[in-house]
Amino acid sequence: MKILKELYYNKYSKKSFSISSVDLIIGRLFSNFNHGIYLDIGCNHPIKYNNTYLLYKKGWKGINVDLDSESIKQFNLMRKNDHNVNVLVTSKDNEEKDLYFYHKRSAINTISKVLAEKRDNKPKKIKKLKGVSINTIINDSPFQNKKINLLSIDIENYEFEALKEFNFAKYNIDVIVSEVTDIDSSKFELYNNSLEKITNSKIYELLTRNNYKLINWVNSDLVFVNKNSKF
Repeated sequence: MKILKELYYNKYSKKSFSISSVDLIIGRLFSNFNHGIYLDIGCNHPIKYNNTYLLYKKGWKGINVDLDSESIKQFNLMRKNDHNVNVLVTSKDNEEKDLYFYHKRSAINTISKVLAEKRDNKPKKIKKLKGVSINTIINDSPFQNKKINLLSIDIENYEFEALKEFNFAKYNIDVIVSEVTDIDSSKFELYNNSLEKITNSKIYELLTRNNYKLINWVNSDLVFVNKNSKF
């Protein structure tokens, strides 16, 4: 009986690598895509809490972007089929921003002043850095003339700013997964978001205005699908 249970478990269970299991929703959407291209902004780690690792295992490839150089070193070692980029993402090229720096390999380093000020944990220092736009990141990659199927973006309350100058019409991405942060909550990402707050957020307004519809929501991860995409 134990062996039978293990066989059923191995056959029917699905392993998630995302912190919110949103990669299982992504995988379901792209169940008929054996190969595709993703753009993972704020990728952090090649496997742990990663939204695109399941797709990578399936045979997909793409662009991984993170501000932390150690993060990108790990991607270069563990995901060699990808194009891995160590840059700060901003709405425009060469835009200078203050980085609120907590420590290396920190998932909470941010250029959102309002988020940093809301946190009880204060940054160790503030660094001035120049950024690169998402348009330029794609254009400078091996995928500049390829169809990008998925964009996953998690950059600590800077998602709207990073996307507001993005060329949605040119790249026509099928699915966008974006983190949304309720900065008025004392506990982020768990029980504090509401549908009303989400639909009133800047990221929701921006994406719906650019022909996307919200189809799912897991903790702080919002899943948008291009209305013209066929699955």
